[in-house]
Amino acid sequence: MLERLSWKKLASELAFFCLPALLLGLIFGYLPWFMLAAVLVVLGWNYYNQLKLSYWLWVDRSMTPPPGRWSWEPLFYGLYQMQLRNRRRRRELALLIKRFRSGAESLPDGVVITTEEGTIIWCNGLSQHLLSLRWPEDNGQNILNLLRYPEFTQYMRQQDFTRALTLQLINAHHVEFRVMPYSEGQLLMVVRDITQMHQLEGARRNFFANVSHELRTPLTVLQGYLEMMQDDSLDGALRSKALSTMQEQTRRMDGLVKQLLTLSKIEAAAPINLSEKVDVPRMLRILQREAQTLSQERHEIVFRINDGLSVYGNEEQLHSAFSNLVYNAVNHTPDGTRIEVCWQKISQGAQFQVSDNGPGIAAEHIPRLTERFYRVDKARSRQTGGSGLGLAIVKHALSHHDSRLEILSEPGAGARFMFTLPNRLIVPASLSENSTTPSA
Repeated sequence: MLERLSWKKLASELAFFCLPALLLGLIFGYLPWFMLAAVLVVLGWNYYNQLKLSYWLWVDRSMTPPPGRWSWEPLFYGLYQMQLRNRRRRRELALLIKRFRSGAESLPDGVVITTEEGTIIWCNGLSQHLLSLRWPEDNGQNILNLLRYPEFTQYMRQQDFTRALTLQLINAHHVEFRVMPYSEGQLLMVVRDITQMHQLEGARRNFFANVSHELRTPLTVLQGYLEMMQDDSLDGALRSKALSTMQEQTRRMDGLVKQLLTLSKIEAAAPINLSEKVDVPRMLRILQREAQTLSQERHEIVFRINDGLSVYGNEEQLHSAFSNLVYNAVNHTPDGTRIEVCWQKISQGAQFQVSDNGPGIAAEHIPRLTERFYRVDKARSRQTGGSGLGLAIVKHALSHHDSRLEILSEPGAGARFMFTLPNRLIVPASLSENSTTPSA
């Protein structure tokens, strides 16, 4: 370890130059001149080492310092050690920044670091996507110039970050801003995409509004007839009609509650066990008899069933999917319509299809048919007792079986509702015989 620079070392170095001059001056005379020469030699020596130091720091910039002698040796070595420490700290700081940015990129929220005035210092990828920022092009830009929303500008200028700010951006995203002090003179802005949460909240409000509306109508009818029945002068025919209507409205409410419970049960169901064998042909034979009873010969109903095509899945959910599609075809098509139900094996899997030659459905309605309480013809649906929940139940039941509902229809050309269960859910042919028997 080299000795540290001290006043003793500087004094001994000065004595090394000055003592010979002092002795020569005492011997030969001219002491001031000899001392002046010694001082000039010391200054020249130090100036020479300063030039070496300056060259090393600003021109050479190598890791190895120039060789030093006497008092300059610990100075060069100390600068060399300080340079090593600074480079190590820079590497540690760069690694820390890299880890911070890597962690920030993994966050499910956007992150923007700004100064208190709003100048952007850094932002992660998600914030660039949500706020349409560009990095590093927007480095040094003021965020108020890039996000031109009056509410956001007021929020940033008030510097009151105890509450979050929610905005709908021009890209249709709903985002929530939370700002907090990050370091001296800097702010950390967390941007969360709450679009889905906003949509779910809207769906929840619509759901309760629709449920209350659907229940209010039969309840109003029941209340009106009950008030009428309090009148002793109500004749027998009118009383009989009132009782019949009340029973009808009660059945309607009961059906609505049952479908709501079914939908809630399917939506909240844990991942189901798809190893249960479901005898679909037997299920469809029962549905065939129920559909014919419901139709009362108002429709021509044809079932084409592959009697050997069974699948693995949840029998209750599959029954809900099959029955809702069949009942919808009977309830919502005019008299004289031909309804064909087909259960067959295709290359993609087991396909269920319900088609009719009725009036069809306009294209603008098709994407919304699986929404809760959505009806193409609200008046007709209420007359037939439809709740608008059937296709929503079908949609969620099929999602648990890796399938989805497809709807094909054009006005005047009938409608076709179908879905395909994947091949892996089909019971092997060795366990069942394949045969197709049409029946009407």
